[in-house]
Amino acid sequence: MLFVCRGLIISAVLLSVASHGRAASVWKVTSGAGNVLYLGGSIHALKSTDYPLPSAYNRAFDASDRLVCEVDPKALDESSKGLLKVGEYPKSDSLKNHVDPRTYDYLRRLFKLMDVPETKFARYRPWFLSLMLQEPALNGISETLGVEEFLTRRAQANSKPVLGLESAREHADIFLGLSDRQSEAMLLIMFIPAERGSGSAGNALADAW
Repeated sequence: MLFVCRGLIISAVLLSVASHGRAASVWKVTSGAGNVLYLGGSIHALKSTDYPLPSAYNRAFDASDRLVCEVDPKALDESSKGLLKVGEYPKSDSLKNHVDPRTYDYLRRLFKLMDVPETKFARYRPWFLSLMLQEPALNGISETLGVEEFLTRRAQANSKPVLGLESAREHADIFLGLSDRQSEAMLLIMFIPAERGSGSAGNALADAW
């Protein structure tokens, strides 16, 4: 996400922002003309114990004129509906035709443990299954506690404009542009933390953040 203040960026230098001894994924970007923006690493879902956020986030927010998120918050519902539509195969097609047999067998056994019938999960593309399996509610975290959601509420309370870098369509196009192999890899990568005994991919990402 971007916290933008004093106009556009022409040329930039990245500077890490300290947070009273606590590491923070926030950088200050300054142009030769003195224009400034802050670049903040966002996690879309967190736990209540992850709060308060490192103070660098609030300092960057307070110094900025507007907040820019990955997707315009007003378009999130449209984006979710769009992903659901394009994430499903046509009725004449199936996941089994697009992934390695070993991957399919792994998924079949996984979803059986979750009481999800094969006829249901096989309708979806690998990248969409990856998003489904990273659903915050399944991993003990909440989207309402995500960094962007928190800062968006602050922006609304302070009458600061909130914009998006991508439209709902552009967001969906990222996934639509994946080949079968790339889509399958995206799905398999999320299982690596679990195989190593370090929890879900979402929790591993939050820990790294």
